[in-house]
Amino acid sequence: MAVLWSWIYVIPLIILSTACFGVVSFVISLFDHTPARQLKVARAWARSLLRIAGVKVTVEGLDRIQPGGNYVFVSNHVSYMDIPVVLGNIPEEFLFLAKAGLFKIPMLGTHLKTAGHVLVPLEDPRSAIKTLQHTAALLHDGRSTLVFPEGGRSETGVLREFKDGAAFLAIRAQIPIVPMAMIGMHSILPMHSLTFHRGHVTLKIGEPISTEGMTTHQRAKLTTAVREKIVEMLR
Repeated sequence: MAVLWSWIYVIPLIILSTACFGVVSFVISLFDHTPARQLKVARAWARSLLRIAGVKVTVEGLDRIQPGGNYVFVSNHVSYMDIPVVLGNIPEEFLFLAKAGLFKIPMLGTHLKTAGHVLVPLEDPRSAIKTLQHTAALLHDGRSTLVFPEGGRSETGVLREFKDGAAFLAIRAQIPIVPMAMIGMHSILPMHSLTFHRGHVTLKIGEPISTEGMTTHQRAKLTTAVREKIVEMLR
């Protein structure tokens, strides 16, 4: 039944919603180059996807986030629906790091560029470090970023080891790093599946961890601390 529901209802509407909001984003980009306006479009798109897929989200710990603050949000990653959950439920101005292929997709690439998101050259480690340094300089005036430190989605839903790029960013920018845990997402849309399942997701926001006074040499220790906190929240 879930397969039939996905292919007849959910997937066509998600494609339609994405196309419509892509057009809106493109039209807005012709007259308004401010990232904030594009973020509103992206947030509306994210919420539409959650409604279409029948995903209800409960957020815990939102009061730990100072409105308009600067943060590096770090979360587990198991589904394509992870970003809509975060975009639709955390009212912060996000700057995303995206791989080059996404910038080549019609309309989506235009949106990413107009919204000020950053292309990360994953195939070139030296250029990737320079990109992280550049991104750290952009994290001010209420701008935050979301990083999935596992380097990709977890096939089983089990938390994998973390890369230290998020810790590098937070330390370089001298802003707090915020551990987050999404619970229930693997049941909604697991990796390698296009079958959506209605359900409930809990987004837990941990206590921000200060990076004040830290150096990038301490990024491995910070990465370990953030991962341990997320493991604790996932239990």
